[in-house]
Amino acid sequence: MPQLTLLRHGESAWNLQNRFTGWVDVSLSADGVAEAVQAGEWLRDMRFDAVFTSALLRAQDTAYEVLKRNRHCTHYLRIHETGSARYGHYDRAAQDRGELVVHVSESLNERYYGDLQGLNKTAAADHFGAEQVHIWRRSYDVPPPNGESLKMTAERTLPYYHAYIEPLLRAGQTLLVTAHGNSLRALIMHLEAMTPEQILAYELHTGAPHVYDFGANLALTGKRILRAPDTAPTPPPRKESANGS
Repeated sequence: MPQLTLLRHGESAWNLQNRFTGWVDVSLSADGVAEAVQAGEWLRDMRFDAVFTSALLRAQDTAYEVLKRNRHCTHYLRIHETGSARYGHYDRAAQDRGELVVHVSESLNERYYGDLQGLNKTAAADHFGAEQVHIWRRSYDVPPPNGESLKMTAERTLPYYHAYIEPLLRAGQTLLVTAHGNSLRALIMHLEAMTPEQILAYELHTGAPHVYDFGANLALTGKRILRAPDTAPTPPPRKESANGS
């Protein structure tokens, strides 16, 4: 049956520094590499049919650390989008069939934080006001200056999911998506039929794979989060709740 694993990249250097990162292409921190390695150990026995990742290196590097440890993956082929269009000329030949395809797309990039990118979150609160920064961070549809809201992020992430990921799930495949806190929140909100308030309150930890199992018609039949027992997250809020943070 179809299975989808969603994995937020390991801690980045700017996560460590408490900075707004967005589309700035920073690397994983040492702890972030360790998180990716641990995720790879948890996922080592899964046989992935395809992998999807963003155009940002912290997500790609997390995917590659996972694939290095996967006992079914001996080599892989990266397919990049050019701007907003996928490669149209790629035709998988017989000799390519042993290669795991890694699809790289800007549609899975982190939320674009605009004028906040690069700022320390405490410094941003001092400059713009703590309440205003809280609104930009925790509202669903209010973007920061020259940036994206979570709603805008979902408006580019979900069409990509429906066009390229969902058809493979409907074909019964097992897929891995390594991306970012907000692009993955958009997918989780769709998969779990959450409200905006629920997804804004949802804690999505770095390096913690979310494994979704599906039945007929992609009905969600199970979900598990792979984390160390002493850091296991609390369950997501019930759908009827509208409490946000």
